Formats: sequence, structure tokens, C-alpha cells
Amino acid sequence: MEALEQFFKSMPPDNGMAFIVIQHLSPDFKSLMNELLARHTNMKIVSVTHPTELEPNTVYLLPPRKEMVCVTGKLRVHDRPADKPLTPINVFLRSLARDWKEKSVGVILSGTGSDGTKGIKSIKEYGGLVIVQEPSTSKFDGMPNSAITSGNIDY
Repeated sequence: MEALEQFFKSMPPDNGMAFIVIQHLSPDFKSLMNELLARHTNMKIVSVTHPTELEPNTVYLLPPRKEMVCVTGKLRVHDRPADKPLTPINVFLRSLARDWKEKSVGVILSGTGSDGTKGIKSIKEYGGLVIVQEPSTSKFDGMPNSAITSGNIDY
């Protein structure tokens, strides 16, 4: 959460970009992300529950028990298969890369594991940009280190 707070606190609200926040959430977890992020940004915050067209200066959130993809400029959510490993960041980043190609940007912040590493590879293959939090500044350095080790980062 700290990494997201710092990120959005530093981001001007009229930046012309859409931000999609994908977290690893427990199926029974009631997310307070909307309320928490609202303390650090004046951008509109939307929890995606149906096909949603991307708009600039907006933050989109993934609800629990769902995966999200980007298809023809729209965010779409579907139930996460119970028998599938939990990799919602890879799922989303791969779809983002296919849909937005060189205009896609992936940002990997604090987290455990390696989710996101395969997704940023897709972003690089389509000519997009990848930014990773400096591991020494992250509370959990697993995801940033995995991304860096992959060799698919720009900054």
C-alpha cells in the first residue's frame, strides 16, 4: 500500500493517463483500496465490475475473486479460475501489451513472488515501457527483484 500511496501522491491528477491497479487479494478480503487511494489522489477511482472504457485521469481497481484484461480499449473482468495459479498481474499485463502495444506501460511495485515478470516480457515484446520500484525502497522486494532479473525493464 505504501508504494501505491507514494506513487499517486506524486502523480498530478490531470496527467492524461489511465492507471489500472492489480493486487493479489484474498477472495474473502473486503478491499478498502478505493478509500485509501482517495486520500492520495484527486483522480476518479473506479472499481471495475463490467466492461469499462478507459478514460484519462482515472484509477481502475480490480475487485476480489476476479481477473481483469484489456481488450479493444476496454477493461473486462471475469471470475478467477480456482484451479489456476494466482497471477492476475501477468494476465492483465499480457492483455495490455496485446491491446496497446508500444503505448503500454507496466509498473511493478512492492510485492512478494514473481507475478508480473511474464507480463512485462510481453510489454517489452510489443515495444512498451516497463518501470520497476527500486527494491531497496520496497517493503517486499520479491516482485521488483524478479522483474529486474528478467532483463525486461527500462527504469
